[in-house]
Amino acid sequence: MRCVDCRSDSATTGEGRFRVNANGKLLEVWLLVRCVSCDRTSKLAVHERAPVRSFDPAELHGYHVNDPDLVASRLLDRLLARRNHFSLDWTGAWRLDTPSACPDGAWPVQVKVTFEDPIPVRPEQLIAHGLGLSRNEVLRRIKCDISLRRPTSTGFTFTVMARE
Repeated sequence: MRCVDCRSDSATTGEGRFRVNANGKLLEVWLLVRCVSCDRTSKLAVHERAPVRSFDPAELHGYHVNDPDLVASRLLDRLLARRNHFSLDWTGAWRLDTPSACPDGAWPVQVKVTFEDPIPVRPEQLIAHGLGLSRNEVLRRIKCDISLRRPTSTGFTFTVMARE
């Protein structure tokens, strides 16, 4: 999402605030974001002209009290991102720690991945970047219980097999 003032494409949620506007029996909900460069506040449409009855009471309360978990879940919503023309920058948001060197007899090696925040990432990309392997080599050498090509935001464990 580009800022209308400075054309920067970086924004932050600031304090993670929602704005709820009632128009008769219809509600509009926006997530307020702030431009990183010029500090201008903009709105991301979460719900537009939605009937009040269509809201779960707990969700509606979350919008009114600016629930941080609700802010996070809305930011991770792919449909919201597509509708508002924004994408999240996850650069530096995850790290894969691996041993610097493996002795020759230590194969296979088991690695555990944990996330501090629910960051959606394809395991194939994370492993390739973290281990310095090509994606084809990842598919050949990595054994994992989850699909390597589907995004995940929860921790997982994988096994690295020896080179053939």
